[in-house]
Amino acid sequence: MAEEKIYNIDEIMKMLPHRYPFLLVDRLIVEEPGVKGVGIKNLTMNELFFQGHFPNNPIMPGVLQIEAMAQTAGCIVMAEGDYENNKRNVLFMSVEGVKFRKPVRPGDQLKMHLEKVKVHRNIFVFKGVSKVDDQVVSEAEVTAMII
Repeated sequence: MAEEKIYNIDEIMKMLPHRYPFLLVDRLIVEEPGVKGVGIKNLTMNELFFQGHFPNNPIMPGVLQIEAMAQTAGCIVMAEGDYENNKRNVLFMSVEGVKFRKPVRPGDQLKMHLEKVKVHRNIFVFKGVSKVDDQVVSEAEVTAMII
């Protein structure tokens, strides 16, 4: 098994087309390229979504937690190849088995643990669990395709 590799925000921005305010992965730890890794999102009160979700009780929207998982899965797939010179894109297709366990708040570090469980040609399925302080806050299975 290869040694894990850490990707910084500059490298992540070469892998994904997302930009502020929709880029939801700050750091990536790839344990096995194309198969398994952890995305990290550091949350501050400055996140735009906290202003309206909800005033006086800021909580990260669940749909953005799932998007962060999908972006992490995309990065794991892109880390498998030459992402700097490759013109591949990862497109989100579906989500299943979503569960939200605990709220995610400003000051939290959200860690999205994703592992590929199925692949067929250019379509892959990742099972994900997001954690804050080693406690599960959300989980889902995301499907995407490489084009």
